[in-house]
Amino acid sequence: MAVFPWHSRNRNYKAEFASCRLEAVPLEFGDYHPLKPITVTESKTKKVSRKGSTSSTSSSSSSSVVDPLSSVLDGTDPLSMFAASADPAALAATTVILLATDNSRKKRDRDDNSIVGSDFEPWASKRGEILARYTTTEKLSINLFMGSEKGKAGTAVSAMSEKVRTRLEELDDFEEGSQKELLNLTQQDYVNRIEELNQSLKDAWASDQKVKALKIVIQCSKLLSDTSVIQFYPSKFVLITDILDTFGKLVYERIFSMCMDNRSVLPDHFSPENVNDTAKETCLNWFFKIASIRELIPRFYVEASILKCNKFLSKTGISECLPRLTCMVRGIGDPLVSVYARAYLCRVGMEVAPHLKESLNKNFFDFLLTFQQIHGDTVQNQLVLQGVELPSYLPLYSPAMDWIFQCISYHAPEALLTEMMERCKKLGNNALLLNSVMSAFRAEFIATRSMDFIGMIKECDESGFPKHLLFRSLGLNLALADPPESDRLQILNEAWKVITKLKNPQDYINCAEVWVEYTCKHFTKREVNTVLADVIKHMTPDRAFEDSYPQLQSIIKKVIAHFHDFSVLFSVEKFLPFLDMFQKESVRVEVCKCIMEVFIKHQQEPTKDPVILNALLHVCKTMHDSVNALTLEDEKRMLAYLINGFIKMSVNRLAMETRKVMKGNHSRKTAAFVRACVAYCFITIPSLVGIFSRLNLYLHSGQVALANQCLSQADAFFKAAISLVPEVPKMINIDGKMRPSESFLLEFLCNFFSTLLIVPDHPEHGVLFLVRELLNVIQDYTWEDNSDEKIRIYTCVLHLLSAMSQETYLYHVDKVDSNDSLYGGDSKFLAENNKLCETVMAQILEHLKTLAKDEALKRQSSLGLSFFNSILAHGDLRNNRLNQLSVNLWHLAQRHGCADTRTMVKTLEYIKKRSKRPDMGHLTELALRLPLQTRT
Repeated sequence: MAVFPWHSRNRNYKAEFASCRLEAVPLEFGDYHPLKPITVTESKTKKVSRKGSTSSTSSSSSSSVVDPLSSVLDGTDPLSMFAASADPAALAATTVILLATDNSRKKRDRDDNSIVGSDFEPWASKRGEILARYTTTEKLSINLFMGSEKGKAGTAVSAMSEKVRTRLEELDDFEEGSQKELLNLTQQDYVNRIEELNQSLKDAWASDQKVKALKIVIQCSKLLSDTSVIQFYPSKFVLITDILDTFGKLVYERIFSMCMDNRSVLPDHFSPENVNDTAKETCLNWFFKIASIRELIPRFYVEASILKCNKFLSKTGISECLPRLTCMVRGIGDPLVSVYARAYLCRVGMEVAPHLKESLNKNFFDFLLTFQQIHGDTVQNQLVLQGVELPSYLPLYSPAMDWIFQCISYHAPEALLTEMMERCKKLGNNALLLNSVMSAFRAEFIATRSMDFIGMIKECDESGFPKHLLFRSLGLNLALADPPESDRLQILNEAWKVITKLKNPQDYINCAEVWVEYTCKHFTKREVNTVLADVIKHMTPDRAFEDSYPQLQSIIKKVIAHFHDFSVLFSVEKFLPFLDMFQKESVRVEVCKCIMEVFIKHQQEPTKDPVILNALLHVCKTMHDSVNALTLEDEKRMLAYLINGFIKMSVNRLAMETRKVMKGNHSRKTAAFVRACVAYCFITIPSLVGIFSRLNLYLHSGQVALANQCLSQADAFFKAAISLVPEVPKMINIDGKMRPSESFLLEFLCNFFSTLLIVPDHPEHGVLFLVRELLNVIQDYTWEDNSDEKIRIYTCVLHLLSAMSQETYLYHVDKVDSNDSLYGGDSKFLAENNKLCETVMAQILEHLKTLAKDEALKRQSSLGLSFFNSILAHGDLRNNRLNQLSVNLWHLAQRHGCADTRTMVKTLEYIKKRSKRPDMGHLTELALRLPLQTRT
């Protein structure tokens, strides 16, 4: 392939800017403005006459304002145009369909309103917390169902009546051999056995052993009457009700599947009339089997688990069953067992019939009537036998009570919440009840009555349930909703009087963690400083802070979340002493990461405060020093990002802020300061792990050095970036996935080229020395075999060299003489520039030549057209050889039918349009030599 010379086109940037600028249209006051509200224009269609006339459209508008989007369509949108021209009969049919669809949607919306929304915290989110909190080291026991062969043999040979009788007998068949009691189980063993039972239930159901499945569920339900290891009861409830939920789901899906036949599918919102007789009979059979269970607790739980199946029998089935099940709970004597039974009833009630609040309310009021049993002799004797103190016993009620209160109060009217609150008062402001009220009621309801609740807390008896837990619950509500402004200071004073007197550090920090957010939200740094000082005072003795790092971290996060201005944050006297309590390295690094994330995200104003900068430098050093051979790559990447952000926002920003203050005219002191900032960046960047983080920071810091007239330092940054390019790996880790790096390298180099345009040549290194070094690196870099990125980079270099050949460059750095000033259009400089252009062109053309293969023809066409456009934009096509090269590239792009015809047509139209300009007449002849080939 012949070597073609390069001749850059002379550019008049001002004229080009003027030709590309949007036309300015004067607007009178009151005319259309894009930010003004758009008034909808109503279009009406009416017929002028019946005979031989076409319909015309008249538009009536309440305003003359025109919608810029509809103006393209002459005021009519595509759907209106379609409707106006539609056949009346078809339009009427469409309207009926739309109305039916709309009615269906409205019905579905109404049905959805009866389902709890996303603002209702589901049971699943509480499950893990209960299992983690309520544990035991005591030994547990469990009865495992082993199965009975008698039942299987009988059902295989009996007639239908015998089969039914045998199955009923099996429910009472717990004779020796059908059960196995496992004793002395650890908590984990117990959990494993329960999971085995859950799996056994699924296996029995899958193998069509429905009676065995029912027996497993009955046995598991019986376990809920056992309170021998009372501290574990809430976790036992969670595990057993998981099995009940599985059973209820299996039964419902089984009956639902029986309602389907080959012609129809039962809709989601079906009525009993849609259910066939077979499904109804099967459903009744399940309820009859459960009704034959003799013991109250398993009969209650198993029936509650399939409560939803009442939908198959009657519309009122659920509403009739809920009150009956509520009354059944009254027969459970143990108040702890009773409250969890009510909690399970609320669970299934909210799932299948959340609109039946009357039954849920009755459940709650029944609970209040029996609540005094907690302090009865039976419970007290049981606690003595198990050696459990009342302060340990009462919190066992919290999960169930909190859930019941949440269900009752969900979207409840204000009057009901007030009534519930008053009923709690009549029970003597019981602390346990009050805590559940504050945990479950809407935060807004609690916040507006904060002083009332504080009064109730003061009157509570602390035996069994300490007041500081009540203040913690109140604080959690006040973090979500604001109390009356006039009460805010008094609320803080009343709460802190109790909190600061706590002797136990763990109790203290659990409360302080909550109330710090309230203080930050509603008060100034003065009050926050007082709170932090109090925390330091309580947590420093005996190094108590070592056991409370999670709470201390939470306090830091809340403080920095509300104080985004670091000049204010670091003026809080006790903030830095508070940070000194984080002496465990892993925790200290996490705190440093939180601080730096907030600084990078929220610190908008540049800071020159030496206290802030010194503290943040210490934060960065802490993060950097934590990296070792075992640090994960993701962690290294995160730390590098944070340190990079600080360098960009602080060191480089300090240099640019100094330049701004001095208006570009540095004094001896400011020049030295800027050089110190630049030097800090230069020695810090190599310590970063991410290679593109280093490359981008080298480029950014070099730009800062150039802007501050530190030319030798800028050269050092750019040389460092160039020397780093060969180290870029072929694959890099992006968000945990390995991806090719070439596209990222192309993006960086394009940014680099834009900077190199204004970098003046060093007097000792020759013409365009940085560009030459970079070209050498690009040439030696190992590129992917089927990649075209190298040629795209060469094309960008060609654009750079063309811009460098202009008499005046497109942009400059103030007080820095670029090569256009240094060389002033010198012929030797232009000759060197053109030589580089020819070298780059030769590389591009050689690569195009290697793509003349079947699998690469499409790439050849695309790159050929791209190179043609580069010559068109930057080359002087009055040169015959360059003109001929462009014609050859045009034909190459179309040679094998791989070109995008639409793009080729638009390109040719653009050339013809440009040829009409006074200085572009030579493009007329070029356009005649560029034929458009069609695919045949």
